[in-house]
Amino acid sequence: MKLLSCENPHNFQFHETSIPSLEDGHSLLQIKRIGVCGTDIHAFEGTQPYFNYPRVLGHELAAEIVETTSDNLKVGEYVTVMPYKSCGKCVACKRGKNNCCVSMQVLGVHIDGGMAEYITVPNDLIIKGQGLELDELALVEPFAISAHAIARADLQKDDFILVVGAGPIGLGLVEFGRITGAIVIVMDVNKERLAFCKGKLEVKHTIHIGTDDPYERLKEITNGDMPTAIFDATGNLNAIEQSLEYLAHSGTYVLVGIQKERFSLSHPEFHKRESTLMSSRNATKLDFDFVMESIKNKKINPLLFITHRIPFEEVIERFSIFNTPSENVIKAVIEL
Repeated sequence: MKLLSCENPHNFQFHETSIPSLEDGHSLLQIKRIGVCGTDIHAFEGTQPYFNYPRVLGHELAAEIVETTSDNLKVGEYVTVMPYKSCGKCVACKRGKNNCCVSMQVLGVHIDGGMAEYITVPNDLIIKGQGLELDELALVEPFAISAHAIARADLQKDDFILVVGAGPIGLGLVEFGRITGAIVIVMDVNKERLAFCKGKLEVKHTIHIGTDDPYERLKEITNGDMPTAIFDATGNLNAIEQSLEYLAHSGTYVLVGIQKERFSLSHPEFHKRESTLMSSRNATKLDFDFVMESIKNKKINPLLFITHRIPFEEVIERFSIFNTPSENVIKAVIEL
């Protein structure tokens, strides 16, 4: 079989290898779709934390079961994968927070992922497809990231929330924020992505950094109150440090994106608001279930987000376009 390894930044290589042997407690999956994530792009560029090379990327997966050791899974059925291997024993796992396990191993980040024709996966990380299409299944994981972050913030109906960064995770924040009944504002430097928010997702309030004055626009939209929750989906240091000034008093600031450096916030500005600062990492089985129910109930439509498709064989030649602004990529999917 073929697998694609990121040998070092800006260097993919195909390798021929044997189909993995089936272990007890695992299933053998034939990969059908791979969603391209910001994590994959950052790994390719050499800017991804928690990362070592070489690495087989890919953790947004839709697959078909080829062999299984589980009585609950059937050969031939479509599935997705929860790509977070947790220890089950650490302080976080004991508290039901497997998504931030001390010894977390994420497929495609800490251990090899799904950019291969076949992989083996522990049965407890395989989620039955429930009739969803392959394209939908490939996008469950990134939507679960967004759903988890929204749940962290404990939003109330008619809360004004600000999503900073209209990439795939930010767009998922828009969708799941709206499901809570919150009023969503999106801010980005990319006019095309803001247009996507307005046209495809029917977001009423958008702010373009570079054209608009963010502070004044937010005051105008929120009647002077400012957003009660802000979600950073940029992983950009300047954006992270800047956004605190947009937060309402008593508000919550959720860091969803990640970058390598330390960040700093004004203590007086943070303190006077009695702000809550939190991060949001990965997702839980409950988040995956909620996303799949939302897709089945037509509350969200993952197919709206897919703008680019490439065959597995063309990844080396074409991968760099996924982070090329002129390509206007929202979500790219690799097909096998």
